[in-house]
Amino acid sequence: MADLAVGQVVADREYRITRENLVRYAGASGDFNPIHWNDRVARAVGLPGVLAHGMLTMALAGRLLTDWAGDPGAVVEYSVRFSRPVVVPDDDHGVAVQVSATVTEVRDDGLVAVDLAVKVDDQKVLTQARALARPPKTDGGS
Repeated sequence: MADLAVGQVVADREYRITRENLVRYAGASGDFNPIHWNDRVARAVGLPGVLAHGMLTMALAGRLLTDWAGDPGAVVEYSVRFSRPVVVPDDDHGVAVQVSATVTEVRDDGLVAVDLAVKVDDQKVLTQARALARPPKTDGGS
């Protein structure tokens, strides 16, 4: 196992979500709720605009973990709470979602607990985002 320490940031990445991503996610998930593609409907129900699917935001944080671990099967537990919607503007740039993973525990069984910070404009969009994973294997000369 790599030498990991509590407090160590093991992964950090910015993801961009555009309206095109929302259309693709809707097709893959079957979630065609108009608040995810129609400004008029979103505003009519009191939202500030079109929102990213919560599960898409959660998936991006999960992607950071699986990319770090090098294996989707390495993530053995993963949970989040949705705290703030991600508003996606109708432009070519979309919205930036910043995700980072910080080690909170290195366990004797080889698993690592991490907390995920998931933010848009320095505001948390997911809270209590935690995971338990097998860390990536290092060559270490063996």
